[in-house]
Amino acid sequence: MTGDQPAWRDGWDGGEQSLFAGRPRPAGDPEYRTLTYEVTGRVARITFNRPERGNAITPDTPIDLATAVEHADLDPRVHVILLSGRGKGFCGGYDLSMFAEHGDQPADGPDRFTGTVLDPVVQARNHDPRNQWDPMADYAMMSRFTRGFASLLHANKPTVAKLHGFCVAGGADIALHCDLIVAAEDTKIGYPPARVWGVPASGMWAHRLGDQRAKRLLFTGDCISGAQAERWGLAVESAPADELDAVTERLVDKIAMMPVNQLMMVKLALTSALSAQGVQNSAMIGTVFDGIARHTREGYAFQRRAMTAGFRAAVRERDEPFGDHRRAQFGQP
Repeated sequence: MTGDQPAWRDGWDGGEQSLFAGRPRPAGDPEYRTLTYEVTGRVARITFNRPERGNAITPDTPIDLATAVEHADLDPRVHVILLSGRGKGFCGGYDLSMFAEHGDQPADGPDRFTGTVLDPVVQARNHDPRNQWDPMADYAMMSRFTRGFASLLHANKPTVAKLHGFCVAGGADIALHCDLIVAAEDTKIGYPPARVWGVPASGMWAHRLGDQRAKRLLFTGDCISGAQAERWGLAVESAPADELDAVTERLVDKIAMMPVNQLMMVKLALTSALSAQGVQNSAMIGTVFDGIARHTREGYAFQRRAMTAGFRAAVRERDEPFGDHRRAQFGQP
């Protein structure tokens, strides 16, 4: 025991009998291109940090995310991992302008992805309707994203996503890998690319929502609000936007009071049920079909429109008939 505190409240690194007693804390945090990382108390806070681009996903994102999750998983101070986004929304999906609009003319010079399957030029060539499509080069690219996002599901410690503003397309795929979701009531959540040029690569929708509700969203590309996400069981809690931080902090504070080993055992036991349902197989099928969706006649037409009129114009034309173009939040025009 530490003072009057019961021994089971000490934490992994607390008390004289701790396995970590006398050991220094882990070395300084790595540098990340797409997110920030900090530990406060027993909570590791991972925050997407590209607000000027709606926290859009780049090839760096899955690597940064998996590295940060692993850093938190190894730190004995951390009991729970909280994922959120900086700026107007959680995550607006993939930065598809890299591929759909001008992927063959990247603005930056060589980087760590140049000459790999994550190279935008390589993928632009593989998306050229005049050339042969190599589905395995496509799969090698997309599976890297899915595996990086799945680090949230396969982490030993609980992961919580805090959603606000918008959580759409690939952003929703990321959030669905978290153990728990807390959302502002007016958050826009869904997968509009199901209308053309995309299939959810994570394969998590049916496992989180059930068969019929997942199909209701993905047969139309419609989105739901954070409040409806709670009613449907996709979010564990929702709150008015100005109360989201307080509601989320109460939840993660309660989780953080639990012993780390208890949290790990419960998470492993419950996640094994998802594994038995075939989550890994769903992700593989979703990733393959996502590649196919970008190489159909309709997918090529969307890509050509994005290249000639711009990605924003192509998205507007995709979504306007459904009445939800540019609705960053529910309740706003």
